[in-house]
Amino acid sequence: MLGADELAQHVDPPYELGERLTDDGVWSILDRSGVAGGYIFETRPLAPLPGFSGEPINVLVTLDRDGRFIAAEILEQNEPIFISGLGVAPFHEFVRQYRGLSITDSIMVGVPYGGANKASSAHVYLDGVTKATASVRIAHESILAATLKVARERMQGLAAAAPAYPDPEYEETLDWQDLVDQGLAQRRLITNAEVEKVFAGTLWEDDDPEARDDPNGHYLDLWIVDIGPPSIARAVLDAETMQAREDFLTISGHDEPILLIADGRGGLVSEDFVRNTSPDLIFAEQDGFPVALRDADLDVGLRDSVPDFEHRMILRIDRRLGFDPTREWALSIRTVRAHGQFMPQLGSHDFTTVHATDGRFFLAPEVQAPRPVWVESLLARRADLGVLTVFLAGLLAALLAGMNRLAGLRRFTPIRLAVLGFVAVFIGWWGQGQLSIVTVLGVLRAAIDGQSFAFLLYDPFSLLIWAVVLVSFLIWGRGFFCGWLCPYGALQEFTHHAGRVLGLRQVRVPDAWDRRLKWLKYGVLSVLAVAAVVSPALTDVLVEVEPFKTAITVNFVREWYFVAYAAGWLVLGLWLFKGFCRYVCPLGAVMVLGGLLRKRDWIPRRPDCGSPCQLCKVRCNYGAIERDGRVRYDECFQCLDCVTIHDDPGQCVPLVLAAKREVRP
Repeated sequence: MLGADELAQHVDPPYELGERLTDDGVWSILDRSGVAGGYIFETRPLAPLPGFSGEPINVLVTLDRDGRFIAAEILEQNEPIFISGLGVAPFHEFVRQYRGLSITDSIMVGVPYGGANKASSAHVYLDGVTKATASVRIAHESILAATLKVARERMQGLAAAAPAYPDPEYEETLDWQDLVDQGLAQRRLITNAEVEKVFAGTLWEDDDPEARDDPNGHYLDLWIVDIGPPSIARAVLDAETMQAREDFLTISGHDEPILLIADGRGGLVSEDFVRNTSPDLIFAEQDGFPVALRDADLDVGLRDSVPDFEHRMILRIDRRLGFDPTREWALSIRTVRAHGQFMPQLGSHDFTTVHATDGRFFLAPEVQAPRPVWVESLLARRADLGVLTVFLAGLLAALLAGMNRLAGLRRFTPIRLAVLGFVAVFIGWWGQGQLSIVTVLGVLRAAIDGQSFAFLLYDPFSLLIWAVVLVSFLIWGRGFFCGWLCPYGALQEFTHHAGRVLGLRQVRVPDAWDRRLKWLKYGVLSVLAVAAVVSPALTDVLVEVEPFKTAITVNFVREWYFVAYAAGWLVLGLWLFKGFCRYVCPLGAVMVLGGLLRKRDWIPRRPDCGSPCQLCKVRCNYGAIERDGRVRYDECFQCLDCVTIHDDPGQCVPLVLAAKREVRP
């Protein structure tokens, strides 16, 4: 945390830094008269929500005594998309949007559904950052969680207790009538007459003739049910929706699901509503602070005893932002009227209902904590992990049990390119599973500083690939990853084949220069390792020697010089076979070192290999075969071309000569 002298530099006139108020870094700020004018604090000690990198995003927030943001600025972040992709400027621009907003505003990231006018919304919308939605949402949640905690403790004297979670072991048989009788299902009936009354005497009083003609008609008949507790959920949801709810909560263990069912003219959302967004006509608050609502994107089926209303939706509320379902909270439905045909003037009124769920359904806050973020990450990517597991298992089986048969297939090259295409698209662009030297340097830095390696758990997709690659070192050395699992390497191999199809002359680096250039990647790795120890800031610049972030992570959406560098290697691949992989890649150097664990020579050789036969050496694009026929496994990328030649009686020179001797009279 920043000390007093450093914090003072971030406090602008007319304020000045006051005294430290808490051990987790909340300080007062004073106005010109020396009276407490607000607070300044870092978000990381108060709300250490891990970012995409595994480390919290630390934002310095300055809040006035009325709960309005004076300033917000990023102190520290390690989000890969900003460090090695978009640059930090968009992130700084994003947090500057909080200036002037209030903690009582319902602040959302994004735009109103359907592109509606922000001014007519019940929420305040912040412009997000394209390609960095996850990171800015984590920053947003961190800012809100920390700010609301300070507000609850310092402004209203309300202790910021940990949220209550439904008790999964609590069982109670309930039906719809039980929920109604016990107030677990809350009703709010709004008639047309009520709506007419609130607009009476305003510009909009004559803009709803249907309400005027049918005053006793239902504008909205709304039921609210907290379906977080399983016993309540079973009383209202059919079996299919109950299972969908279970699956949803398995992934998102920190959300409280709220069921809304409604009938009447008003409905719950406008016709422009997009699912999985924040509904503009519904908002909530608790203790005077806004509660962020978001559609859970679940289809709703109800039990027969529940009112069969037309409008149904399940909203999600994040408990980490201070929401407690066992205490009263208010849900408001906004009705909007428009006056005029061209650029109509909008008028609105909010109808509010108070709700709470009995505490018997919940564990005490200290009994159950939110599921660790790494577990959520694992569950959130379970489908991708399932596909990746099947793919890796199949590839391993093909290479372990039938490598020679695979290499001997007549259409081996199309099969290999299909595998590499899957790697580039699914593992690379879709799964973001491009392994990087950044991870290796992060492990090195954590080991030196004695820090946790838990950050690795936040990307289970890449972690699974790392685990398989580490095992593959014992069997094949570097070849399994570099030859089969590297998305950028796959792109280079595609450009090589494109060059051959186009008839471009392939450049063959002389053996002497090939050997010299292959040492370059170890020099690059050494520089990066030293920088990681002595200057982490410099490391962030130097790791750009890898084109992976540009080509795979951000899909070439970046500054022109990064794009030119990443694309340049691919274009060069039309003539020079995988030049980056062979000569520059620092991750490849790490893979070579890992390959020292290899326990066997897995490529078959004959005594005649090298003398007199040089065919495998001539055909090897990687220069991984010596003149005497020995395979340099530290440079072998497991393309299997030499295995194909070795087993083919029509190509392998020793087999051809042996066959001729057998037929000779």
